[in-house]
Amino acid sequence: MDAWVSFFTDVGFPIAVTFYLLHRIEGKLNQLIETIHSLPDKLH
Repeated sequence: MDAWVSFFTDVGFPIAVTFYLLHRIEGKLNQLIETIHSLPDKLH
């Protein structure tokens, strides 16, 4: 049982940080994609 607790404390925090950062980056990537798609309309 102690091995599982140790495993989750060692691995759980980096996984949580990774998911948090991926969630934040996803929103910015979606905005960037929308901007790139609208660029040809703004050039004409």
